[in-house]
Amino acid sequence: MRPWPILAAIVGMAAMAALVGYFGAGAVTHSLRSIGAGGFAAICAVHLALIGVMGLAWRTLLPGIHPGKVIWARLVRDSGSEALPLSQVGGFVLGARALALAGVPGTLAAASTIVDVTLEFVAQLAYTALGLIWLVRLQPDTRVAAPVLLGLAFAAFAAAGFVLVQRRGLDYFDRIARILGRGWADRSAAGAAALHAALAGIYRRRGRLLASCAVHLTCWITSAIEVWLALRIAGQPLSFGAVLAIESLVYAIRTVAFAVPQAVGIQEGAYIVLGAGFGLTPDMALAVSLVKRGRDLAIGLPVIAIWQAIEGNRLWRRRAAAMMRASQIPAEIPAEIAAEIAAEIAAPPPK
Repeated sequence: MRPWPILAAIVGMAAMAALVGYFGAGAVTHSLRSIGAGGFAAICAVHLALIGVMGLAWRTLLPGIHPGKVIWARLVRDSGSEALPLSQVGGFVLGARALALAGVPGTLAAASTIVDVTLEFVAQLAYTALGLIWLVRLQPDTRVAAPVLLGLAFAAFAAAGFVLVQRRGLDYFDRIARILGRGWADRSAAGAAALHAALAGIYRRRGRLLASCAVHLTCWITSAIEVWLALRIAGQPLSFGAVLAIESLVYAIRTVAFAVPQAVGIQEGAYIVLGAGFGLTPDMALAVSLVKRGRDLAIGLPVIAIWQAIEGNRLWRRRAAAMMRASQIPAEIPAEIAAEIAAEIAAPPPK
C-alpha cells in the first residue's frame, strides 16, 4: 500500500479525535447514547436493505446471473471500501473479484463493475443537484450553493469523459497494440479487446442502463432515511428535506476526498459545518458520523471475514490438489526430476 493514503488516514483520524475533544467527548457520548442500540440496529437494517437493492441495480447489467451472487459481490465491494483501510477503488476490485469467484467470467465482472460504478456516480450527481436545490429552497442566502454548483459542473464533465473513454478510448489501445505487433503486447491486447467487447455489450442494452441508474438514484435518495431516523430517535428531528440536503452534500465532499480512506475526519467536519445551518448541534453531528462509521464496521467486518474464509478455502483446495498430483509422480523418476515436476505442478497457472 502506498504511504500517502496511510498518512492521509492518520491525519484524518487525528482531525476526528481533535473535533471530538474540542466539542466535548462527554457531549458526543451523550448524543450517541440518545440514538441507542435500537436506533443503531435500525440504521444497520436500512443500510443492509439498500445494499441489497444496489446489488440488484448492478445485476440489471448482468442478465442471467443469479441476483444473490451480485448482492454478495456488492456487500464485499462496500465492505472493502468502508471497513478496510482502502480507497474506494480497492473496494471496487474486491467486489469484482468476489463476483468472479462466484462464477461470473472475470472480464464480465470487471466490465460490469466499471459500468455500475459509472452509473452510480451519475446518479450521485443527480442526487447532489437535488440536495442543492433543496438547500437553496430552505436557505436562500447560503454561500455553499455557488462552489457546489461549480463542482457539479466539473464532475458532470468528468463523468461524460469517463463514459466516452469506456465507449471509445479502448479503440486507441487496440491500434497501438496492432502497431507494436506480436510478442509482449499480445496478452495485454487480448485482455483489452475482451474488456472492450464486454463494455460494448453492456452499453448496448440502454434500457438496462437507464433502469440501473434509476435504481441507484432511488437508493441515494432513500439513504437519507438513516440519518433522518437517527435524529428522530435522538430527539433532534430535522425534516427529510433538510437531511437530504445535508447528506447529498456530505457525500459530494466525500467523493472529492476519495484519496483519503473513508474520508476520515473530512466526513465529520462536513457534518458539523452543514448541520449547523439547520440547527444541528456539533456533538450530534459528530455522533451521526460516528454511528455511520460503526454501521460500516458492524456490516463490513463480518462480510470481509467470510470473504477471507472463502479465499482461504479456495487457496487450500488448490494446494491440496497440487500435492495430490505431485504424489502421483512415478517412484522410478530421479529425485531431481521429480522435484522439478512437483514445482511445476504447484506453480500457479499463467494468467
